[in-house]
Amino acid sequence: DAIATRMPRVCSVRRSWRLPIALVTAVVVAEAAVLAMRPRDRGPEPLRVEPRAYFSDAQIERAEAFRTGQLWIYAAQTAIGLGVLAVLVRRAPARLDSARRPVLAGAAVAAAISVATGVAALPLSALARERAKDVGLVTQDWTGWAGDRAKSQAIGAGFAALGGAVLVFGMRRFGRRWWLPGAAVVVAFGAITTYAGPVVLDPLFNNFERLPPGELRTDVLALAREAGVDVGEVYEMDASRRTTAANAYVTGLGRTKRVVLYDTLVDDFTPEETRMVVAHELGHVRFDDMRNGLIWLAIVSPFGLWAAALLAERLAPRGAALGPRAVPAVALSIAIVVPAVTMVSNQLSRDVERRADAFSLELTRDPRTFIAFQERIAVKNVSDPDPPAVVRLLLGTHPSTIQRIGMAEAFAR
Repeated sequence: DAIATRMPRVCSVRRSWRLPIALVTAVVVAEAAVLAMRPRDRGPEPLRVEPRAYFSDAQIERAEAFRTGQLWIYAAQTAIGLGVLAVLVRRAPARLDSARRPVLAGAAVAAAISVATGVAALPLSALARERAKDVGLVTQDWTGWAGDRAKSQAIGAGFAALGGAVLVFGMRRFGRRWWLPGAAVVVAFGAITTYAGPVVLDPLFNNFERLPPGELRTDVLALAREAGVDVGEVYEMDASRRTTAANAYVTGLGRTKRVVLYDTLVDDFTPEETRMVVAHELGHVRFDDMRNGLIWLAIVSPFGLWAAALLAERLAPRGAALGPRAVPAVALSIAIVVPAVTMVSNQLSRDVERRADAFSLELTRDPRTFIAFQERIAVKNVSDPDPPAVVRLLLGTHPSTIQRIGMAEAFAR
């Protein structure tokens, strides 16, 4: 009798420990994956440089003020999103448990969650847009902005509906272990969207044109040959329809792999500066950074979803752990777990970007142009050249401008 009485208590203690163990495991595995995949060839250690040696007091103060306000808006949007999800968890209708078509009900609930959180954050998104306009970053009118938001919301709701349907199907088929096949679905979704995004989703928002024959295209292809990189294709994007900011990026896999240059970059910067940016993006192609991102996701997602599944069981209303009424709890759990894991992954992102910078410097052998570009791009994009350490640690996906300048100064020596 004593053993029989003690067993339920032991099981209860074990269940109570499962969630914290899962949360810690998700973070530890994410950190281990970062350490295992961290690039070794990250270039010279950046020299300590003083921001005011490269930027005026007015430029620094303007960037700091803009960054601080945008961060507060971001924090408020995050809090509102979590608050909306918490309300939906507690007020999910009990009749969802008896839905005749639970998979469709799961899709509808997930789409409704996407719309509700998007609408709740809309005023703050408009405020962030207005602040960006005040510093000269926005060129798009309110009609265009509203159209983009509507398209983004529709696409997000569609993806959410698909996710909700797959989630409920997985719960009904695999029970409390739905997170195992769920991790495979997450990785597959990431691979599909990475491959198809450049040709299916991106053209919904911007026009992309192949770089026409000319000096820039010839230079890009020559750089690619020199680097031993299959660049795929190089496109110019009409970013100026929305912003004055300049940028470039690599996207796609296989046949959809491409380097994309903002037209603001091509038009407003010197050929030498644009060449430097292209060399950076070729570094991402050279080291297969898109593929490596999917590998990191495949390592971490099972543990992250395990933690989210256990947290959802705690948050979901009693008796609703494995049906449509559990969808808000899963959404809230993912909204809590993913940022924690992402903060860990940002370490890897910063090192990957640093390696691409080092590749660019090695390929072009032109640190002075690199530094000049970093100065100009920070001012043009109203970027804080030296944000606080805590901001870099938690949110930084790239080295700070001052760190990048410091590495170029070390390379020059």
